[in-house]
Amino acid sequence: MQSASKRDVRWSWAIVGALVAFMAAFAAGCGSDDDSSGSSDEAQQEIGKTEDELNLVIWAGYAEDGSYDPKVDWVTDFEKETGCEVNTKVGNTSDEMVQLIEQGGYDGVSASGDASGRLYAAGDVQPVNTDLVPNYADITDALKDQPYNTFDGVNYGIPNDRGWNVLAYNTDEVKPPPKSWDAVFPGDDYSGKVTAYDAPIYIADAAMYLRDHEPDLGITDPYELTQEQFDAAIDLLKDQNANIGEYWSDYTKEIQAFSNGDIVIGTAWPYQALLLQGENEPVAFNEVPDEGATGWSDTWMLTEDAEHPNCWYEWVNHATSPEAQAKVAVWFGAAPANLKACGLTGELDPAYFGTADHCDTYHADDEKFWGQIEFWRTPVSDCGEGREDEECVTFDDWIQGWTEVKG
Repeated sequence: MQSASKRDVRWSWAIVGALVAFMAAFAAGCGSDDDSSGSSDEAQQEIGKTEDELNLVIWAGYAEDGSYDPKVDWVTDFEKETGCEVNTKVGNTSDEMVQLIEQGGYDGVSASGDASGRLYAAGDVQPVNTDLVPNYADITDALKDQPYNTFDGVNYGIPNDRGWNVLAYNTDEVKPPPKSWDAVFPGDDYSGKVTAYDAPIYIADAAMYLRDHEPDLGITDPYELTQEQFDAAIDLLKDQNANIGEYWSDYTKEIQAFSNGDIVIGTAWPYQALLLQGENEPVAFNEVPDEGATGWSDTWMLTEDAEHPNCWYEWVNHATSPEAQAKVAVWFGAAPANLKACGLTGELDPAYFGTADHCDTYHADDEKFWGQIEFWRTPVSDCGEGREDEECVTFDDWIQGWTEVKG
């Protein structure tokens, strides 16, 4: 598999200030029951003749063309059917993806929630017409009209999948099994062998922890932090930094670090932990510790200056088909957005590592489970409904704060 990661643009917060009023309505993460809210006269109204290529910024593993393994390929047939040659550029972090889109020359991006809001506010993406994506009808309603893909009631993207961050640990070194994130905040018991995700959005993990352990701070949402709340999260992360053996943004390096014993506990995706278990490494994970967990839902977005929009629409419909969704879900390690993929994961070629119970493992249709997950969002100055008299720190502050944490 290609090296990848999950998951800075110069954002004018004067512009954001004009946008936050309507974003607050979505900040709690509650979707609309009516898909019609996503329609917009600004969106493309029909698919014309496809162009000859499509240029995408993606998380590695989202558009496999057989380069890694000839059997792992859901791009080649699409290219033959549409005439759209798919060219991809891997973004190793959300910040890198935002920078690439800002530079121009791309038709679309698979943006996580900490990038989608920035791309929208900067005017780098355009509304999408969900009616032009027939497979959109089969995407789970839980991922539609959410604050990381919909703004001012208008859809700016098509959901692709979702996942979450777990607490992984070496079963030989970490006993008893940790029930709480206090095993890594600040992680004194495992000094020098703690790992954490290397991105500003990780600040939300510290804020989520403080929400339970320092209730006097009054944190209600880990993405809506006043200056005092934000400073407390930064202080906690600075304390943790003294115990960090390695920050990770490339999941293959985290796998190696666990295998080598360089780290014994920290944030991971289920994918890394399950792969390590498959290699008989002494690794387990707490799916959702006592305080909850952060997570992500990725969205296919169409750039404002896309030169190949017809190919983009054709691609997104292909990428959200049950067949393609099954392949990307097991290859990348995520819950598919199109639940019809769940019946296909066990039928894939062994090269994909698919299993019949993939969707059970990743809780694809378990909304009670996903209710525990705080999905990534782009922090803005509006603190949300009922907090009009407060001001929250913006993502620019998060970027600066993360720089201070790492020193």
